[in-house]
Amino acid sequence: MTETNSNPFTLSEDDIAESRVVVVDDDPLVTSSLKNFLSLEMEIDPITFNDSREAKSYVEGNEIDLIISDFLMPELDGIQLLTAARAAQPEVPRVLLTGYADKENAIKAINEVQLFQYVEKPWDNSQLRHIVIAGLERQNLLRLLTKRMDELTETRKDLEGLRRALVRAFA
Repeated sequence: MTETNSNPFTLSEDDIAESRVVVVDDDPLVTSSLKNFLSLEMEIDPITFNDSREAKSYVEGNEIDLIISDFLMPELDGIQLLTAARAAQPEVPRVLLTGYADKENAIKAINEVQLFQYVEKPWDNSQLRHIVIAGLERQNLLRLLTKRMDELTETRKDLEGLRRALVRAFA
């Protein structure tokens, strides 16, 4: 393991390993393969689901860092699931995984759920690794930006209070 990264804009291996990644596919072989890949290659212990409705419920009630979902699933398809994920956690990167190279549906998904990436099965492990890291770094940057904006808002309020106090003191 590496030390905690001093650069807040990139993630250390420890930060990546602690990420909450959700993987959803109705095929247990696919979720098992992705779980093994993420675990062995990146030391991520993903939360996996073979039922998209259970995944939807989990995403609506738990903070996550990235979601990877299959496109065609019974009950709730990948677009419906990622739409729900977007509604619950709009900043979380969403990756659509599909065995069907259908560009029309890919464009529809990109537009509807604002996909972070679209990956075709069978996936390339190095490409998927890059996508996961990029998604997690994006999520980290968005959280840092939100935190800094909140700090600036608080500082602005403090400064406004000081300005009012000074005006009263010298009025």
